[in-house]
Amino acid sequence: MKAIRRFTVRPVLPPSLRPLSELARNLRWSWHTETRELFHALDPDGRQRPGTDPVQLLGTVTAERLAELAADRRFLRRLTACADDLQDYLSGRRWYQSVDGALPEAVAYFSPEFGITAALPQYSGGLGILAGDHLKAASDLGVPLIGVGLLYRHGYFRQTLSREGWQQEHYPVLDPNELPLELLREADGSPAQVSLALPGGRRLRSYIWQARVGRVPLLLLDSDVEENGPGERQVTDRLYGGGSEHRLLQEMLLGIGGVRAVRTYCRLTGHPAPEVFHTNEGHAGFLGLERIRELSEEDAGGLDFDSALEAVRAGTVFTTHTPVPAGIDRFDRELVARHFGPDGELPGIDAARVLGLGMESYPGGEPNVFNMAVMGLRLAQRANGVSTLHGGVSRGMFAGLWPGFDPDEVPITSVTNGVHAPTWVAPEVFRLGARQIGAQRTEDALTVGGSERWDRVADIADPAIWDLRRTLREQLVTEVRMRLRASWRQRGAATAELAWIDQVLDPDVLTIGFARRVPSYKRLTLMLRDRDRLMELLLHPERPIQIVVAGKAHPADDSGKRLVQELVRFADDPRVRHRIVFLPDYGMAMAQKLYPGCDIWLNNPLRPLEACGTSGMKAALNGALNLSVLDGWWDEWYEPDFGWSIPTADGTATDDERRDDLEAAALYELLEQRVAPRFYERDEAGVPHRWVEMVRRTLVTLGPKVLAGRMVREYVERFYAPAAHAHRALTPEAARGLAEWKVRVREAWPRVAVDHVETGSAATPANGQAELGGTLALRVRVTLDQLAPEDVEVQLVSGRVDESDRIADPLTVPLKPAGGPDLEGRWLYEGPLVLDRTGPFGYTVRILPAHPLLSTHAEMGLIAVPSEATGEAAGVLLR
Repeated sequence: MKAIRRFTVRPVLPPSLRPLSELARNLRWSWHTETRELFHALDPDGRQRPGTDPVQLLGTVTAERLAELAADRRFLRRLTACADDLQDYLSGRRWYQSVDGALPEAVAYFSPEFGITAALPQYSGGLGILAGDHLKAASDLGVPLIGVGLLYRHGYFRQTLSREGWQQEHYPVLDPNELPLELLREADGSPAQVSLALPGGRRLRSYIWQARVGRVPLLLLDSDVEENGPGERQVTDRLYGGGSEHRLLQEMLLGIGGVRAVRTYCRLTGHPAPEVFHTNEGHAGFLGLERIRELSEEDAGGLDFDSALEAVRAGTVFTTHTPVPAGIDRFDRELVARHFGPDGELPGIDAARVLGLGMESYPGGEPNVFNMAVMGLRLAQRANGVSTLHGGVSRGMFAGLWPGFDPDEVPITSVTNGVHAPTWVAPEVFRLGARQIGAQRTEDALTVGGSERWDRVADIADPAIWDLRRTLREQLVTEVRMRLRASWRQRGAATAELAWIDQVLDPDVLTIGFARRVPSYKRLTLMLRDRDRLMELLLHPERPIQIVVAGKAHPADDSGKRLVQELVRFADDPRVRHRIVFLPDYGMAMAQKLYPGCDIWLNNPLRPLEACGTSGMKAALNGALNLSVLDGWWDEWYEPDFGWSIPTADGTATDDERRDDLEAAALYELLEQRVAPRFYERDEAGVPHRWVEMVRRTLVTLGPKVLAGRMVREYVERFYAPAAHAHRALTPEAARGLAEWKVRVREAWPRVAVDHVETGSAATPANGQAELGGTLALRVRVTLDQLAPEDVEVQLVSGRVDESDRIADPLTVPLKPAGGPDLEGRWLYEGPLVLDRTGPFGYTVRILPAHPLLSTHAEMGLIAVPSEATGEAAGVLLR
């Protein structure tokens, strides 16, 4: 019989056990070992899997067991200690409270997915895990963050395999009442709601669920509201599901509804209103439109669109995670126009202005497309990629928005991602550190960070490190066998067929991990290019390797599913199935066992298509070595001490097939000639000292860099604090003034020009030759039209030049006006040109807009440079 209705019956906790409820409702348990172990004690028979959500666990504990625990003084002491520790964590001063300077009172952080814990499956891959780690690190540091996302009733799909190895998707229904969530309620107890207007007089209503992530509230919007129509109730059904309009409604709810949810939360709780809004990828970009609407209301100053836009931009940070245009959400302009038309959302804002924000108004752009990343960049004064390499890729991708500027000057910088160490470091690794420097110092090192090196790790003896690595590998072997057996049962195998699984993997064999989403650029099957050679590596009589693979293809990506099937079929081969396995349903619970247990973390994407790739960071924090293409974070921090780089064959003359063959051959060569020999090179006691030294150097030098604490501190210091300062400076009057100034500058700019450039005759080098340390007196005449010198900066740009006369690594120096305009209205600027570099040298001059409230001179995308005739007359090249 199937129930017609489902609800959750919660236990009544004895008074002495009431703190369990508070501990269960705060997701800090997901990264706090003592709290997790406390909840494991509720289940002495081990009926629940380790890592089970404590909220669910409490719902299964019998009244008899609760009474037994209420009388257990040892358990009550542990409970009191955990409850006191949580209270101290929530209320004590942390890093943020000790920083000097005017930091923002609150920051709102928007993301379409959040990976906090496997018990709250609201993530699909790296973007969500990064967002979850950002919230946890912000909590550890005391950053007053408010997370905003959507609550997907089916989450992302669960993955199983057919007998033939084809990926199958399942969408379990999630009941928010059975998750570690609480419904945000009004003072009268009714559920708080936000709503959006839709065309045709319809409305999209949403509940607001709250997850407590340590000190950080995470607000999740849920459209499964009875007052909604059937279509509207399904808006938050699945993560990254549905068609174009479905996705548009999700992103409108996330952005516009998310701002309204933040306002509701602050009203009901007294939380300070955010001064900074951080958009994690373009999906939440519509939040800027809602803030423009807020500022256009009379009680907020009644700003016009342009003035409100300036005020919004000042306090907005935009992070892009995609290195390819195909990864950006783009909508048909007519679809967007319909939803922001007179009977849609934000009726007070001209739909044409909305469409203009997402217009691809650059060479190669599509005029009928609304680009969410382009809108995100136009609505944010500060933008970044997620690794140094990705920052450069992003500047190239979006350079069309800043015409005339070299890609290096496009105002997109980078903050390299990090990972939340307490979530991803195995307890055994933490305990080894605690024995060395103490538990509190170890916790501080993993959360706050700040040190360049973990030198005390260098004092840990080789046998201790090697014993730890074998323990973690052994745990992984146990986990793999358990998951593999469950997978084969789901594929239809009988128990009698599965005795071979007891021999799968060996805790003494070099273990390689490869787990991630399965788009084609991550090249899941590169290892299969030469199957005979791979088989030789797996079955080598003296130096065998074993590989654990996991990953999900998007439900609509049949090519990705074929890659999964190809890998599964190879792993099913009886000759190698004890050495290579594919584990379905990759997620956080699996990852927390996989990263620590691997000796090598493999990553072989097409360079430079991996924006960051944080899985290798998590492995490194557990003492694994990386074997990776120089892409994402590995391109930035790779050293031979930490692992190996896979050579790339990315020349323009190399076709895709040959490139993959060459890079696969390089991978096999590394494994055979360098990786495996070092792992199996042992002393009399069986310790591979050279390998252990690489593990030690990974922990000492790389460990502090890959922390999410380091990442969040960078965001605070380089983005949040300046954005809060800019937000405060943009009063209604200042915003109007800045908007009017920009209009005036744009109108005048077509007539702004560099008319003449000359160097003083006495200092002009003969025959184009000059001596190092010499100085040329530079004189530049410019036309500013109706602008004044305080509206612009005239710059001298100099440096070495390449064969194409491009200035590399330029030095920029502002020139100063010398007197007023001449009879023709031209202004004279002067300054010294210092010849500070040898070799081919050149210079040019340029005019840029200048205003105290601009974040960079490139912000407006306006530049005036000498014409070819002007440059030639000035003799701009010195050789």
